[in-house]
Amino acid sequence: MNLHIFFWSLTAALAGFLFGFDTVVISGAEKTIQSLWSLSPGLHGITMASALYGTVVGSLLGAWPADRFGRKATLLWVGVLYIVGAVGSGLAQNVGSFIIARFAGGLGIGISTVVAPMYIAEIAPPKSRGRLAGMFQFNIVFGILIAFVSNALLAGIGENAWRWMLGVAAFPSLLYALFCFAIPESPRWLLSRKGDREAGMQVLQRIQPNASESVIAAEADKIMVVSTARVSGRFWTRQLRKPITLAILIAFFNQLSGINAILYFAPRIFELTGLGAKAALLQSIGIGLTNLVFTFIGLWLIDRLGRRTLLYIGSFGYIVSLSLVTFGFFKEHYSIIPTCIFAFIAAHAIGQGAVIWVFISEIFPNRHRAEGQSLGSFTHWAFAALLTTFFPKMVSALPPGYVFSFFMGMMCLQLMWVKMMVPETKNVPLEELQKELAVG
Repeated sequence: MNLHIFFWSLTAALAGFLFGFDTVVISGAEKTIQSLWSLSPGLHGITMASALYGTVVGSLLGAWPADRFGRKATLLWVGVLYIVGAVGSGLAQNVGSFIIARFAGGLGIGISTVVAPMYIAEIAPPKSRGRLAGMFQFNIVFGILIAFVSNALLAGIGENAWRWMLGVAAFPSLLYALFCFAIPESPRWLLSRKGDREAGMQVLQRIQPNASESVIAAEADKIMVVSTARVSGRFWTRQLRKPITLAILIAFFNQLSGINAILYFAPRIFELTGLGAKAALLQSIGIGLTNLVFTFIGLWLIDRLGRRTLLYIGSFGYIVSLSLVTFGFFKEHYSIIPTCIFAFIAAHAIGQGAVIWVFISEIFPNRHRAEGQSLGSFTHWAFAALLTTFFPKMVSALPPGYVFSFFMGMMCLQLMWVKMMVPETKNVPLEELQKELAVG
C-alpha cells in the first residue's frame, strides 16, 4: 500500500480516536458530576447527552464546510473544537459551563463523522477502501479503550479526578490538529467541487505514483464527468432514494442496538449485576479491549468477506447476546451478564461498528457525498442523543430485562433489513457505485 495514502488516512482517522475518547470518558465521571452539582435524573440525562446534542448539530452542519472550504480545512477545525471541548469540560465550574464545553466537543465529533470517513474513501483505492476507511472506526474503539483505562488510572487521584479524566483529551487533540497540516486536499473535492483539474491531478499522481500522466488525466476526466452527470441537482430526489434510505437505516439500527447506552453507562450496568463500583469500572476496560480486538478482526475481514456479510454476522451476534442478557436480568442469573455484554460488544465491533462509516461514505455520488454522510451521521447522533438522555429513566422505571429485550427486538428487524435491502460495495470503484445506486 502507498505509504502516503496510509499516513493521510491515519491522520483523518485520528479524529475517530478523539471521538471515541471524548464520548466515553464521561462514563467515569458521570456519577461524580451528578453528586457534585446535585442533578436530578432528568438534568443528569441532559448533561450526559450534551455532547451528543453537539454531535447532532455538527453532523447537520458538517456537509457545508466540507463542500465549501474542503475536507482538509474542515478536519483541521475539528481538532480545534476538540481542544475547546476538552479544556472547557475540565475547567467547568457549574453545570451550565460544563454543558456548553461538552456541546463544543460534540460539534467536533459530529463534523468528524461526516468528513473523516468521506475524506478517506475519496483518497483510497477500491481494493483497500474498506480497511482504510475502517481505520476511523478502529480509532474510535481505541479511543474508547484508552478512555476506560485513563478513567481507571485517574479515579483515585482525588476529588478533582473527574476534571483530569475529561481535560486530558486536549493533548492528543492538539497533536491531531498539527498532523492535519501535512495532508493534501481530497482529489474528488478538487475536481468535482472546486473544478481545479490541475490540483486534482497532482493529488491523484501522489496517490498513484507509478501511473502515467495519461492514466491520471483519464481518471481525472472520469471523476469530473461522473460527478456532474445526471445527479448534479438537488439532494432530495428520487434518483438518490436508495442511498438515502440505506444511510438512514444503517444509522438507525446502529443506535437501536443499545450500543451507546452500554458504552456510556457501562459501570452502572455492571453495578446492577451486583458488582462493586471499582470492579464495575475495571469491567468497563474489558468492554474497551473486546471492542478493539473485534474491530481489528472486522477490518481484516471487511475487504475479504464484504460489508453485507459482516452485517449478517453482527446481527446474529446481537440477537443471541441481547437475548441472554435479557434472560439473565429476568431470571436473576447475574453472573452471565458481563460475559454476554462482552459478546454483544464483539458482535457490534465485527458488524455494524466496522461497517457503518465505511458504508455511508461509499454509497453516495461524489457531488452529494458530504450531504449523504451528513444525513447518516445526523441520524446516528440524533438517536444516540435520545437514547442517552432517556436511558437513565428507562432503567429506573423499568426492569433492565425489558430494556434489553427491546434492543434485541430491534436487532431482529435489522437482520431482515440486511437480507432484503443491503447491497455489497466491496471492491467497487466509487464512480461505479454511483451508477448502480444513484442512477442505475
